[in-house]
Amino acid sequence: MGRTLAEILHGAAGGRFPETDGRTTVVAAPSSRDTGVIAFTAHSVVFTDEDPEWVHETLAALDCDALAATMHPRFLSAFLERTGRTTDTIDLLTVAASLPGEPGLELREVTDPVHPRVASARRRRDGVRMWEVDGGVLVLGRGVAGRWEVAVELDENARHRGLGRALARAARHLVPPGESLWSQQAAGNARSIRAFQAAGFRPVGSEALLLGRREAA
Repeated sequence: MGRTLAEILHGAAGGRFPETDGRTTVVAAPSSRDTGVIAFTAHSVVFTDEDPEWVHETLAALDCDALAATMHPRFLSAFLERTGRTTDTIDLLTVAASLPGEPGLELREVTDPVHPRVASARRRRDGVRMWEVDGGVLVLGRGVAGRWEVAVELDENARHRGLGRALARAARHLVPPGESLWSQQAAGNARSIRAFQAAGFRPVGSEALLLGRREAA
């Protein structure tokens, strides 16, 4: 029996990646919310409840490098059309281990359930919590396959001060001991990529999430 997406992600977080054999593995979607593609080095994972044969046949029909096929615009377009979903972008997928002790920032938890940032995060994650500091916020919750995920947002006038890096590192103190913390950065957002990598997050692959209409709203 093949591994689940949760098992694949757990392995990747610990440095145990799928074989670099150029193949694509299709696994069941972990929930009705979560569908998409993760491309590791020379191996992709498509998580969906669609027919795996459709996935492999569609990829085989592309006139492109097989290693890049799952992130090819033509495949993603066909995937979106078949599932009736939408997407935002292809992200860099990064991960870091939890850290002991208290965060190095004085975080104030936001408990307002209708806060716009909280409401937005709940479309993509479960158990969402949000903290703020002067100039920025971090949002924590359970995302794809139940993994812990963090997102950071800064006010424009708070940039270039190391606050993004500090918030990303603080989030590692907020997850349970022994857990991994995941985050996605848009490939073109070099500033965010630098901040998360400086906070100890390491790249493991690229990810395209296919969102239901309500999640994308």
